[in-house]
Amino acid sequence: MDITERKITKIAREAEKLVLLTLREKGVGTAEIDLIHALRHHPGCTQAALAELLHADKAAIARRTKNLEAKGYLVRKASPNDRRSQLLYPAKKAESLKSSKAEIEAEFYEYLTSALPADEAAAFAATLHKLYTASKTESRAGFPHFKQATEGEAEHAE
Repeated sequence: MDITERKITKIAREAEKLVLLTLREKGVGTAEIDLIHALRHHPGCTQAALAELLHADKAAIARRTKNLEAKGYLVRKASPNDRRSQLLYPAKKAESLKSSKAEIEAEFYEYLTSALPADEAAAFAATLHKLYTASKTESRAGFPHFKQATEGEAEHAE
């Protein structure tokens, strides 16, 4: 029996719809936001380095950087060490882009929880924190307890 009815996933999907809608209004896609975010943390990297950071195809990164440059969100500068190589930097316009995925999601979740009485919101946040911590711990360990529990259920069902 699924006591959560996958509601966490369903709420996250609604948040993702809001993110896509908001970013589309600003003329930026989510993959482009991810690229801008990576550049904020790694200014002066090459397209090849971005492809590695984002685990993306070099051709896709080339298209995104070209689009973002045309929209004024990034700038290219010649590498002082290699004239053939260009380094990428976020432009001022990228720095002023406040609609990151995380910010939009956070605002949406804040909006949703504002409908709850303060004590319920606090209890919900505490429970969510426990679940998140357990999820992260399990993930970092390679999901051994989950695998063991689900294997036991499968054997028990037979």
